[in-house]
Amino acid sequence: MRARRLNRNRPLESHEPTARHSPYPAQLTFTGAAAASSRRPPSSRPSSRRPASPRRSSSGPASSGGPDHLRLFVALELPQPARAALVAFRDAAADPSVWRPVAADALHLTLAFLGRRPATDVAVIEPILRAAAGSAPRLAFAGAALLPPRRARVLCAALEDPDGTLAELQARVSGGLAAAGVYVPEKRPFRAHATVARLRPRARAPRAVEAAPEPLEFDGEALTLFVSRLHPQGARYEPLVRASFH
Repeated sequence: MRARRLNRNRPLESHEPTARHSPYPAQLTFTGAAAASSRRPPSSRPSSRRPASPRRSSSGPASSGGPDHLRLFVALELPQPARAALVAFRDAAADPSVWRPVAADALHLTLAFLGRRPATDVAVIEPILRAAAGSAPRLAFAGAALLPPRRARVLCAALEDPDGTLAELQARVSGGLAAAGVYVPEKRPFRAHATVARLRPRARAPRAVEAAPEPLEFDGEALTLFVSRLHPQGARYEPLVRASFH
């Protein structure tokens, strides 16, 4: 289904090296009996000291940053016209001194955030996504949103799900992942949105947004498992599994 613009006006809404001291005493010089004692061979008796225990990572095994763990999430990829509309909205609404923009190629709609998982989970997740894909959900932009509403940290475009196909897709994905033991569903209800910018450190989010995304209807493009790799400039998302809609 091709993207098509809606002819409607919606109200704006406000709702994602100093020197270090040695711990050892300075070298001493012995004379006489003390010198002879200092030259005695070391005792052959086993030491009574216990070997030092290996240090444990403060992050624990579940949050290991090693190659055997990946930061995973499942998302709906968006078609190019929808991403273009989001970029235009982002540029109009996000003050660069307050918001850190999300790159155009990173715009998506998150369906389930799994967090840090063993890399072997990818093989478990792939058939779940292929079985859940079904038909492409039909969506429409529905104004601006600040989330969470009380202390906003992300600037988003809200989304309408006119025939419930997105909610059904999200439920299939969430249920399948939970049944496989690789995901714990969130307690709060699913709220469809596409994040276009994130609040900068020490910045304060505005109470309202003076712009809105262009009204547009479109179909989701693909159901995708992404890995999020953290970098100083921000997270980068790489697709691992892409399931096409029927």
